Amino acid sequence: MAKTNPFTFIQQVRSETAKVTWPTRKETGVTTLMVFIMVFLAAMFFLAADQLMSWGISLVLGF
Repeated sequence: MAKTNPFTFIQQVRSETAKVTWPTRKETGVTTLMVFIMVFLAAMFFLAADQLMSWGISLVLGF
């Protein structure tokens, strides 16, 4: 594989970066909000699952 000089490499990187479709500010905000909502829902699910398992184990072991 042939080595490219740094100048050519930078030109190739800039060319590829120009092809990227970047999200708008609104799309980034909506996506961030959706991530926070999903994290909250997952946290609530695992909290409920943990409490249920804790209750079940204490019931079985008689604590």
